[in-house]
Amino acid sequence: MRIKYALVCAAAATALAAPALQAKPFRWASAGEISTWDIHSQNNALQNGIHAAVYESLVYYNSRTFKIEPVLATSWTQVSPTQLRLNLRQNVKFHDGSAFTADDAAYSIERAMMKTSNFSPYTAGIDRVVKVNPNTIDIITKRPNPVLLNQLTELRMMSKAWAEKNNSVEPKDIRNVTLETFANRNAMGTGPFILRQWVPDQRMVMAANPNWWGKLEGNITEIIYTPIKSEATRVAALLSGEVDMVLDPSPQDLPRLRQSPNLKVMDGIESRTIFFGMDQHRDELPGSNVKGKNPLKDLRVRKALYQAIDIDSLMRVTMRGLGQATGALIAPQVNGWKESIHKRMPYDVEGAKKLLADAGYPQGFEVDFACPNNRYINDEEICQAVTAMWSRIGVRAKLRTMPLVTYFPMIQRFEASIYMLGWGVPTFDAMYSLQSLVRTPGADGDGNYNVGRYSNPKIDAVIDRAKVETDLLVRNRLLTDALQMSNDDVSHIPLHNQVIPWAMKRNIDLVHRPDNRLDWRLIKVN
Repeated sequence: MRIKYALVCAAAATALAAPALQAKPFRWASAGEISTWDIHSQNNALQNGIHAAVYESLVYYNSRTFKIEPVLATSWTQVSPTQLRLNLRQNVKFHDGSAFTADDAAYSIERAMMKTSNFSPYTAGIDRVVKVNPNTIDIITKRPNPVLLNQLTELRMMSKAWAEKNNSVEPKDIRNVTLETFANRNAMGTGPFILRQWVPDQRMVMAANPNWWGKLEGNITEIIYTPIKSEATRVAALLSGEVDMVLDPSPQDLPRLRQSPNLKVMDGIESRTIFFGMDQHRDELPGSNVKGKNPLKDLRVRKALYQAIDIDSLMRVTMRGLGQATGALIAPQVNGWKESIHKRMPYDVEGAKKLLADAGYPQGFEVDFACPNNRYINDEEICQAVTAMWSRIGVRAKLRTMPLVTYFPMIQRFEASIYMLGWGVPTFDAMYSLQSLVRTPGADGDGNYNVGRYSNPKIDAVIDRAKVETDLLVRNRLLTDALQMSNDDVSHIPLHNQVIPWAMKRNIDLVHRPDNRLDWRLIKVN
């Protein structure tokens, strides 16, 4: 099957038109906090989902069908294999009343391509953006790109004039903790909600935009978000009625929440895989007792760490059923997945000890181990359990945990020897994971989140072939081949795909999405 060109890919959009019910505030909580309101600074799923209330993209996934639907672009045409033309929605206003135009659309995509942006996975393959007229842009790609529309779902639009006025033309560099910009703490989009207040780690308030171009299917006029790190405190807030919904209830509290007559729990498998990455770049690991070499560069050591993990115990005891054990870097919903790459290597403590001995570490070694403590389900508890498992083969992992707002910039500065990461796939295509996590770091988004700086020229060659392959059957085979090569070389240590429960009051109506984000347009408080 080959990609068809010169095809009109979508018709004009129909706005969400159901009549609004009586308006009420929606109060929700989760463990994490966002690190910035700059829409191109930090690629983080929780953050991206919150940003989507205020800043809109050209296209987005329909929450019920998960097919791409028009938002700020009403239709698009593949003019040639490397030229996508998008017709923009007219009469759209930013929150300050200024008009959304092709200048803003072109600028926003170009901003996402800047050096300080963390959104290069979504601009991968884009060469330039051309303004055709005030309501039309062309995206010119370096090669045919069958997932360009999927990438555009995460590229939100910012006012060019607002950015210029407020010295925020370039995205904030998230790795520079001392740098402060206006767009880091303030927001001004076209979306259905307006940011009214943000006190980091305490409270965020967004109010309905009375001049939004669309119509809410839900009835909320205010969104109040409270980050609550403590699992017990989050659950207590839900049980007491202080909040309407908790995005990440603790596994141990789920039975009690399911039995409550005033609450309900919605479950769904997320398109996110949790794994460990390893520094395979440095010649000597900081803080390790091994001097003059890096044990993690040895495949036998990486296999030993993998096979020392009792994944069944981890899923049963630590995750309490909220994880699907996997040997792959992608979840089953993602294009390129196959059962063969999903299969894990066996748990084998004695085999792991032998691998370490064969590699020259019969007594094991010390190694730095970093994990977040408020990003993924039981993230800290997982890392504590794995630390104990590794100790059985002599690997003494020096575990340190921290909040996500400091954790992600830290690992992007390459300051962890072994680190935990959860990778969702907004494009639902394996290229997003392979290019970001496995490909040797380079230009055009390559290795954007390969913070262990893993490098395998043979895998790079397969990934690069897949980038330019226009036969979708061949492309999919290349993606699967690259994933299998990554498994064989233990580029990372996969753990599980998250099963996400959302807990809420019974009077809350919303749609559970596989990307674990709320669709603010649909929420009803009955």
